[in-house]
Amino acid sequence: MTLGGVVVAAGRGERFGGPKAPVEVGGTPMWRRGVALLEAAGAVQVVVVGDVPGGIPGGERRRDSVAIGVAALEEGVDMVLVHDAARPLADASLASRVVERLLRGDVDAVVPVVPVRDTIKRLAGEVVVETIDRSALAAAQTPQGFRVAALAAAQAADGADASDEAALIERNGGVVVTVPGDPGNLKVTYPEDLAIVEAYR
Repeated sequence: MTLGGVVVAAGRGERFGGPKAPVEVGGTPMWRRGVALLEAAGAVQVVVVGDVPGGIPGGERRRDSVAIGVAALEEGVDMVLVHDAARPLADASLASRVVERLLRGDVDAVVPVVPVRDTIKRLAGEVVVETIDRSALAAAQTPQGFRVAALAAAQAADGADASDEAALIERNGGVVVTVPGDPGNLKVTYPEDLAIVEAYR
């Protein structure tokens, strides 16, 4: 099987205060760190979606940008890793776990997850409605791995928004499994996250 990659770098970064992908971590733009990660995992082609050198324009929503990236993959690429540029600390061992599980061939998608550590409350305004049992909950990370055919079919069948592509596979009846994620695979969402990521690096 042939592996490709899509780095999602098209976000407006409204909570960050501007686009995040060009911001440097350890002297390297976050989107370039994403490319290096997917290449180290064995991707023969990496498409960057976003306003960065060599990138292609993204869509209105994240899922649209991913669809654009997947459509730009060369013919013959049948597996794809989708990675958010805003996770600059993901390492090759994490990506390898995703690829190795996908290669077993019995699933449509593989998602790295970490346990939810905090107590989770369901709210109605400022009022706590209930405390959620977190034992069956996990926080999803990227890179996520997909069979290209399954992902393209899910994207075509479902026009609703989704926070990640695994949700599209789930809603389309596909099989999504998990592998252990990495607690250090932090996502840069707010400006203060950048200092935390630099400290972890």
